[in-house]
Amino acid sequence: MTAKPTFSKAQRQRILSFRMRIALAMLLAVLLVLGGRLFHVQGLDPAGHAQQALSERLRTVPVPAARGDILDAQGRILATSVERYNIVADQRLTGEDYQLRDPETGLVSTVTREQTVAELASILDLEPETVEDRLLGEAHYSVIARTVTPETRSQVMDLNIPGIYAEPVSQRSYPAGPVAGSIVGFVGEDGPLEGVEASQDEALTGEDGERIYEIGADGVRIPTGTFEEIPAEDGQDVQLTIDQDLQWFAQESIAAKTNEYNAVWGNATVVDLREGQEGRILAMADSQSVDPANPGESDELFRRPIALTQDFEPGSGGKSITFALALEEGVVEPTDGFTVPYRYTVDGETIQNARSHSEYDMTAAGIYARSYNTGTVMIGNQVDEQTRYDYMQKVGFGQPLDIGLGIEAQSILRPPEEWDARQPLTTQFGQGYTGSVLHNVQLYQILANDGIKMPLHIVDSYVDADGTHHEPDLSAPEQVFSEETSDEMLKLMEGVVDYGSARGAAIEGYRVGGKTGTAEAAGEHGGFDGFTVNFIGVAPLDDPQFLVSVTVHRPAGQFGDWDLTDTFRDIMSYTLSSYDVPPTGAESESYDGFVGERQDYPW
Repeated sequence: MTAKPTFSKAQRQRILSFRMRIALAMLLAVLLVLGGRLFHVQGLDPAGHAQQALSERLRTVPVPAARGDILDAQGRILATSVERYNIVADQRLTGEDYQLRDPETGLVSTVTREQTVAELASILDLEPETVEDRLLGEAHYSVIARTVTPETRSQVMDLNIPGIYAEPVSQRSYPAGPVAGSIVGFVGEDGPLEGVEASQDEALTGEDGERIYEIGADGVRIPTGTFEEIPAEDGQDVQLTIDQDLQWFAQESIAAKTNEYNAVWGNATVVDLREGQEGRILAMADSQSVDPANPGESDELFRRPIALTQDFEPGSGGKSITFALALEEGVVEPTDGFTVPYRYTVDGETIQNARSHSEYDMTAAGIYARSYNTGTVMIGNQVDEQTRYDYMQKVGFGQPLDIGLGIEAQSILRPPEEWDARQPLTTQFGQGYTGSVLHNVQLYQILANDGIKMPLHIVDSYVDADGTHHEPDLSAPEQVFSEETSDEMLKLMEGVVDYGSARGAAIEGYRVGGKTGTAEAAGEHGGFDGFTVNFIGVAPLDDPQFLVSVTVHRPAGQFGDWDLTDTFRDIMSYTLSSYDVPPTGAESESYDGFVGERQDYPW
């Protein structure tokens, strides 16, 4: 067994002194490190470290820009934003128990996580598990509930939960409901989806701002701390050319007509022809409409305007191009006479009229009024195919048409070198090519406006917060036909209403003109298995103010059973009355339909 060493008193003192020196040295080293660190923080980089500490306490919250309103032509609201909030959690500060001081008694109590979850779930009408899942984690931005009302937001904020804040957002409201719904469009969770909401999103959206503030360790904002706000720049209002009341009336009218004939769809469009207002679309109504607040409840076909999305052969409405270019080229006068048979053969291709009739000696005006295919070809064949094709393109066929809704109306028109043996004939009376409602409307807008093509458009202006209006950029007007040709075409259109195929379109006290059209509708699997019927009219002819187009697709019944002139008459009468256009009582200027004294030949 080894004996324990013994030390003298002097030795023990020396050992103790050595240990104390080591401890002192270590203490001095620690103090030196701390002192150096303190010197670095306070002497060399005090601002940097203070800034770092401050930045850890700062929170940045976006300040959303208010989305602009969509207005009708009179400034009535079609779409607006209502005040809503997202309830958001900074998960780094939520999910734990916290202390809450009673402002009246000053007593401090502990609020458990379970209590927090239960209260939020009750206020927000959510499952507790959902709330808890959105409170827990490391994300600084976790949405607990979206688009809650101001009342709900107040209840949540009154809880004073650390890390919970309300983010202002906007929710779209549509006071007019389904009136002009497919034009206004709608907004989904991922943003604007259709209509003006989508096509004019850049103008409506504006630019978000942000709010920066300082919080304490408990996650609550420090009242005297840093606060900075970069204000949001609100979006512009977009004012449309649409007249809400007229749009409603047109929707009701075309819905009734479409239901009467059990058709697939119908459309009624009204265009302004008044000086300085040309090309403004006042109504573009479909037989069904979408409620922007509940778009999923409507048929997908009607979520976009029919006037833009559906193209069809114009039928006899296309004869107006043939007659206008013949007048323009000087190959015919309205009173020129033609012997018009029921059937007519050209280069081995035979065409015929809709109804069998005797051979008549008719004027060009009468051929147009009765809409005879054979007589139309007699006139149209005096102009070469390339010239006819060029005029068809000038009025807009074969070209996409954009009115400011982000989608283009389509038209199919092949060049003459691609035409089959019949198309040199059928294109003269509205077959062998297609166009939308708006392509057909544009043709008649040209004829009613001294031969000048004005751009059809749906946006009237962009309105700043201070009320300043900015007009949209539109294409330049284009002279397609001469003023003389336009005047003569209006007289031919008057004959259609006076004694031709649209006598039901007459309005007492006004000179009215227009053109009927019926064409076979292409089937899904080739061939034709239905009809598209339309009528486009203008009034008053002595000073054209408005154009109304009525179209019905695939009506039930037999050829000749359908009449759209009553719907036209109702809408045009409503429009003239709404815009205070008085009757003039002017006499008709239509030409005789037949050569000679007798004018009452049977159809």
